[in-house]
Amino acid sequence: MLTKRKKQNEISKTRRHDTDTGSPEVQVTLLTRRIEELSAHLDKNRKDKHSRRGLLGLVADRRRHLKFIEGTNKRAYGILVRKLGLKK
Repeated sequence: MLTKRKKQNEISKTRRHDTDTGSPEVQVTLLTRRIEELSAHLDKNRKDKHSRRGLLGLVADRRRHLKFIEGTNKRAYGILVRKLGLKK
């Protein structure tokens, strides 16, 4: 689970300005961290089908956000993908 401190650290890495908490880049970063934590959980608990469905929803949501960023600002998209270590 993302604690408040972990969340603030992730937001500070990708925010556009000091008070930014909801830009698409920040949202993708937070979704990526949640996906990583849920993937680790599912490695240990293979039969947890409910969490697996939640993971698929998070991945789809992140994909939509990334598609939006790519359409509006290709340079920011490239930087974000490299920073998060995503395949694209």
